[in-house]
Amino acid sequence: MPVPSLRCIAVYAVLSVALLMAGCNKPEQEIAPVEAAVQRVGIITLQSESWEQVSELPGRTTAFRVAEVRPQVSGIILKRMFEEGSEVEAGQQLYQIDPAIYQANLQNAQAQVLSSRSLAERYEQLIKRQAISRQQYDEARAASLQADAALQKAQIELRYTRVLAPIEGRIGRSLASEGALVTSGQAGELASIQQIDPIYVDVVRSSRELLQLRSDMAEGRLQMVDAEAAEVSLILEDGSRYAHTGRLEFSEVSVDPGTGSVTLRALFPNPERLLLPGMFVRAQLVAGRQEQAILAPQQGITRNPRGQPVALVVNSDGVVEQRLLRAERTDGNRWLVSEGLDVGDQLITEGVQHVRPGDPVETQPAQNLDNTH
Repeated sequence: MPVPSLRCIAVYAVLSVALLMAGCNKPEQEIAPVEAAVQRVGIITLQSESWEQVSELPGRTTAFRVAEVRPQVSGIILKRMFEEGSEVEAGQQLYQIDPAIYQANLQNAQAQVLSSRSLAERYEQLIKRQAISRQQYDEARAASLQADAALQKAQIELRYTRVLAPIEGRIGRSLASEGALVTSGQAGELASIQQIDPIYVDVVRSSRELLQLRSDMAEGRLQMVDAEAAEVSLILEDGSRYAHTGRLEFSEVSVDPGTGSVTLRALFPNPERLLLPGMFVRAQLVAGRQEQAILAPQQGITRNPRGQPVALVVNSDGVVEQRLLRAERTDGNRWLVSEGLDVGDQLITEGVQHVRPGDPVETQPAQNLDNTH
């Protein structure tokens, strides 16, 4: 390989110095600053509205009246005079017990009445002439009164051979058939009648919820609903809504020590006989009303690391602010907010995850809200 000459080395050195000087004399290029893009968020402007506190509680239907049909006299059942599962009227005959013995007893009692009454009338004439003693007359009068009482008893027993319905309602299956021997005061009933129009619905509410309700009313957060106008609606087992509304009748005056709950009873019309005793339902009770309530969409409510509910709002300068809230309950897809938000606040519901407090933002109407509540 040929060795470069000194002349070539000198030329290379001169060219290198020239290039370096040319680079140093090149004007510096100005670097334009990159402006951060302003985030766009969807907001909703909060408004106050009237809100009712509705509690949904499990319940069970109970017959308005229940009557167990039992015989008042002993004897053989000759005939059943109703159709099982049908509607019966008060006073309608249900069974016929053999009346033969009671008819004979009635005739005997009638004979005793005639005899004792005749004797008492004769003694009344004799006592006036002092032909008999006062004691004889009193005994005759007493015997006459006893005969009258025996006659009344015989008449009642004969009437009781016709077993009548004590109330109107739907009668169940018969537990005794023709030819069966029944006795007066027996433990087992012949049949059961339930009046189910109207019908009761019993629901259970915790004593803690009642205390919270009273606290809200005492502090003015809720206004009491008139007890006479308090309405209750029902959701049936299949999820459908019952067509008729009921009214709240009463609540227990004591708390169940085992469950810490109070029983509430509502009365519902049941003309179609759709509700049957023992059915499970869900009752919706209106406990109170708030006239100036703020309901915030759930999309705008999050939790901080401490688990507290917070919301992001856009202030008048277009800057994001974080608010600590007091949100006690939900109403559909919204939160009832009692502290932290005011009427007119621009609540961020869309793009919450892309902004932080202090960020400037552009606003637009939120598109991620469901108008159904």
